[in-house]
Amino acid sequence: QVRRVESGGGGVQAGGSRRLSCAASGSISSINARGWYRQAPGNQRDLVAGITSGGSTNDADSVKGRFTISRDNAKNTVYLQMNSLTHEDPAVYYCHAEVRYTDDVTTYNRWGQGTQVTVSS
Repeated sequence: QVRRVESGGGGVQAGGSRRLSCAASGSISSINARGWYRQAPGNQRDLVAGITSGGSTNDADSVKGRFTISRDNAKNTVYLQMNSLTHEDPAVYYCHAEVRYTDDVTTYNRWGQGTQVTVSS
């Protein structure tokens, strides 16, 4: 069984920073693309930032220059450094991974449980 544990959510003042992390554990053979998504109440879940297994990244226009995604393949962990947070950033943030398990050729889409980020004045 693979577990994905997110951490780093919570409250922060506008203009502040927060770092999210998402660690996957279990019988993992490899992890391909990874990403962070967010969902605010009443909205759909949208991509915030993605990173390939080779380290290429893509960011949503709304977070360019403020958020940075990175990964540590040895730890099966993906990070999201969020700087200059604004009142448009509060949401539940979810990590995503394309995972292959030991002795299985299928690639699965796996999600973290979500972590809440709030921004105060």
